Amino acid sequence: MACAATAAVLALPASGRASDQPVPPTAWYWHNWTDHDGVSHMTKCPFHQYELKTMSKPAGPQWQDRLKEGRAQIISTVQPPHWDGSWHPDPKVQWIIPLSGSWYVTAMDGHKVVMGPGEVSLGEDQLSKKDAQGHVGHFAGNVGDGPVTLMVIQTDETPTVDQPCRFK
Repeated sequence: MACAATAAVLALPASGRASDQPVPPTAWYWHNWTDHDGVSHMTKCPFHQYELKTMSKPAGPQWQDRLKEGRAQIISTVQPPHWDGSWHPDPKVQWIIPLSGSWYVTAMDGHKVVMGPGEVSLGEDQLSKKDAQGHVGHFAGNVGDGPVTLMVIQTDETPTVDQPCRFK
């Protein structure tokens, strides 16, 4: 009987699971979106439609979540120490990734998010409307005394309303 049990264990993959399919990861981004009243909000959203495949043979497979194909412009920015973005909407639907330093985004609903290197933000508050205090879009600025370097990927997406986490 011991031999049969040993044979069954040896037949399992090294992980010890009957199914050795890799589990797709989940990564996160902050979405600065606008509701139907023109108020901006910050919502934490998942990237989770990952597929394990190669980008270019003979490179090995890697997890990929392709959100949307289209035209994009890539901009590297360096915000000087104590940079103050004031209240403004994003110029285009854009992905923003801090490379060094930390910065913050405060939405019109008061939700403030601080992001550091490797975190991701999707700016989509172009359809926000001025509130009673004259705020529109979001307020952004640097955290700390140093500069902040960002990678900005502006897309040709049409801004939406009431669609937090629309890239799923």
